[in-house]
Amino acid sequence: MVSLEMIAYFKDDKKTQSYPAGILSLFYGNRGNFITLVNKFGKGKFARKFGKRFKKASIVKTKKFTGPRAMPGIDFSDHLNYWDMGFSALMVTDTSFYRNNNYHEATDTMETLDLGRMAGVIDGVFAALTALK
Repeated sequence: MVSLEMIAYFKDDKKTQSYPAGILSLFYGNRGNFITLVNKFGKGKFARKFGKRFKKASIVKTKKFTGPRAMPGIDFSDHLNYWDMGFSALMVTDTSFYRNNNYHEATDTMETLDLGRMAGVIDGVFAALTALK
């Protein structure tokens, strides 16, 4: 299962990306210019294969994150229910409120989104899924 969760907000400026644990910025940087493939430990065969194919196919800068379910934000979408039922699932995200101050606010408008990179994410998802057949 692939959950697309907030995939269109990108910023190339420094200090536009935060994390649930500040130390993560040492590994992932502080620019909100990437899409993240979020998995839990023991993610399963589908999520592993999808991640490899997405990174290969996507024109959008991509980072993979695998961590414990207890990490805040790792389970903030519909993939959580699939994990609970034993399915291999992952979340594709721009990290929502860890990057986008407009998240769920009146200022969350089309003008704040990067539709070109969002289209690149969708193209990467399509390419990864069709390569898995």
